[in-house]
Amino acid sequence: MIPSITIVSGGQTGADRAGLDWAIGNGISCGGWCPAGRLAEDGVIDTRYPLKETPSTGYSQRTEWNVRDSEGTVIFSLSPELTGGSALTKNFARTWNRPCLHLYPQVDEPAKRLISFIDEFFIKTLNIAGPRAASESHIESFVTETLDRAFCAPD
Repeated sequence: MIPSITIVSGGQTGADRAGLDWAIGNGISCGGWCPAGRLAEDGVIDTRYPLKETPSTGYSQRTEWNVRDSEGTVIFSLSPELTGGSALTKNFARTWNRPCLHLYPQVDEPAKRLISFIDEFFIKTLNIAGPRAASESHIESFVTETLDRAFCAPD
């Protein structure tokens, strides 16, 4: 069952964009903050992604604002260890006292964990974060597969 939820992310390649692509493809409301100039590792973020620009061209402001403006964050990664912007996202979740869930392939039943997380914290706006494509080249398929299993599985 597709949820009545809004997906937000920063629009970076990898996990962020996979979440937005999944939302768009499934008719789910989406948005979020991106750096000024719509910057990402592959250039300018396409306007089909309904993102608002922060005043800063740096990535950390959009990371913080997406955490701040959501009820919870899920960080997807292929590694059990968070580094770089993913670790920063987790730190911002602590700073803003927002629940944060880290999912990676070795987690038992990630889709069920995601649904439980959303239900437990009454999340209506979910921030999707994680590594960019250059860091974890197959992260998109893990994000998409998890979201499909969580929300599109037959009853």
